[in-house]
Amino acid sequence: MSTKPPASLTERRKAATQLDIAHAAAELFAAQGPHSTTAEEIAQHAGVALRTFYRYFRSKQDAVSPLLAAGADRWRALLEAAEPGAGLLRALGAAVEESLAAPDEEAAAALERTRGLLRAAADDPALRAVWYRVNQESEERLVPVVARLADGRLDALRVRLVAAAATDAIRIALETWAATEAGVTGEGSPAALALRCLRQLLGGMQELASDRDR
Repeated sequence: MSTKPPASLTERRKAATQLDIAHAAAELFAAQGPHSTTAEEIAQHAGVALRTFYRYFRSKQDAVSPLLAAGADRWRALLEAAEPGAGLLRALGAAVEESLAAPDEEAAAALERTRGLLRAAADDPALRAVWYRVNQESEERLVPVVARLADGRLDALRVRLVAAAATDAIRIALETWAATEAGVTGEGSPAALALRCLRQLLGGMQELASDRDR
């Protein structure tokens, strides 16, 4: 289980402001594209001063990083709640499926927002760089979680391989889905694609083979 202390009121306010700016940036990027959007417009749309924008973000593209990171934080939290010895592959699959599910309008809207950002990133190298950075950071944070769940069955190299494969499974699934008109649920959805990627990427690791029977 996670032992991270609860955030202070100041930290929560900071995170809320960053998220407000991220939502504003995502809305403007979707409406007019990153190239036609300025940091000043994002700040105004979020209801903050431009200096506040630059206090938290280095660039207009960087402003969406809290939204892109939210999904990774959610699925890592699900893994942190899993118990060691319950089957690593099973735990990874369950976390992927739950975190990419769209049980309500809010979750569906979040996925569609990610689709819009990934489509915008196709023509914006700086936005793509933010996406790749968020995934790299997610992979690094996942390593100790995987190590705990592996419960000594995997050496350090294999722990890193699992963390990389799991992160890439979600990244590739979202990128693939974003390029289509598939829905947020069912065949071709992010969850379905991510599970397929996860099985393909980790299916050959013998240490995880027994997880299929748990």
